[in-house]
Amino acid sequence: MPLVPTRELVSKAAAAGRAVAAFNVITLEHAEAITAGTAAAGAPGVILQISENAVRFHGGRVEPIARAAAEVGKACDVDVALHMDHVTDMRLLRTAADAGFSSAMFDAGAQPYAENLAATRAAAQWAHGAGLWLEAELGYVGGKPDAPASAHAAGVRTDPQEAARYVADTGVDALAVAVGSSHAMTERSATLDHALIERLREAVPVPLVLHGSSGVGDDDLRQAVQAGIVKINIGTALNVAFTGAVREALGARPDLTDPRPYVAQGRETMAETVRVLLGVVSG
Repeated sequence: MPLVPTRELVSKAAAAGRAVAAFNVITLEHAEAITAGTAAAGAPGVILQISENAVRFHGGRVEPIARAAAEVGKACDVDVALHMDHVTDMRLLRTAADAGFSSAMFDAGAQPYAENLAATRAAAQWAHGAGLWLEAELGYVGGKPDAPASAHAAGVRTDPQEAARYVADTGVDALAVAVGSSHAMTERSATLDHALIERLREAVPVPLVLHGSSGVGDDDLRQAVQAGIVKINIGTALNVAFTGAVREALGARPDLTDPRPYVAQGRETMAETVRVLLGVVSG
């Protein structure tokens, strides 16, 4: 079935009081695992997202992995959207529509507030002219090289009133907020500030997005959705699952040279991880 716009999936989730999950795609197997896990979960839809880092991994060429992910999504019996994630390069953002994306996240979060606002406003104006839904970030989600050392450091979390002004001044369609999660966590030990999420939901007129969700436990994720998070980004959890399964397969068969058996085991484990997480965030 055809891909659906990210805007549609997020709007439906918000209207139903639930969240839509956005899983990071690095390889073709990621896309296959995400769609298989989504179908197994019976979830209403899922977002396949490809980051600037993933594009860099593929030699700076966005179309091969984007087109592959799109074809996998079209073969799925549930609604699938394609999203470009954590874009800092305007040149890459300008390829999004032609590469098949319906949305993007423009990341100027490392810049001082005034520069972030100006850059994001320009990105939103361009994106809307190209028919793209645009997400941005305010505050510092932990785990990025240019972020403060801790997601719990003073001053790093998103201020509700500043967030409301930022959304009004930039015109973005969704806002990723810093509420205690961190990127690239391999253990689910993050502690979210649910009261802050509620205040942000009341102050900000666009959907709220949680980055770094791999490090958040099931109960905290459920509470975050109840508090007002609508889009939940998940990446590292899939890589942990895939790598663990590959290690197990090669440990059991150290003479194995054909990649298909161990890659298939990794893909199946990622799909099961997707299925379980969707039961938490999209139920």
